[in-house]
Amino acid sequence: MKPILIAPICLTALLAGCADIGADVDPILDGAPRAQFQSDLAACRSLARNQSQLDHETMAAAAIGAGLGGVLGKVDEEGDALGGAIVGALAGAAAGASEAADTREDIVLNCLRGRGHAVVN
Repeated sequence: MKPILIAPICLTALLAGCADIGADVDPILDGAPRAQFQSDLAACRSLARNQSQLDHETMAAAAIGAGLGGVLGKVDEEGDALGGAIVGALAGAAAGASEAADTREDIVLNCLRGRGHAVVN
């Protein structure tokens, strides 16, 4: 397989593996859950899942990682620019996906708070 094709395939697999991360948070409540808690939790998780994993920030992080990795790969005597760019893109995309997961978790918790549930975390 050509090295040029490896990066997009790996990036797609990485983002697919992180598809529900963050949205599946199990919130800690201060007190007993109210009757509608489970339906509100499902609705808030659905709202969080609609937050795109492949947003502009994730793509920018992947591009920056590819650029830095390519430069570092070119500078290294035994490395190559393409290999460095691939590794850098994957690292940048992973960082962006992690940020998106944190955003999804915040969406779920804030949504529950907005619906009147005493969410601690």
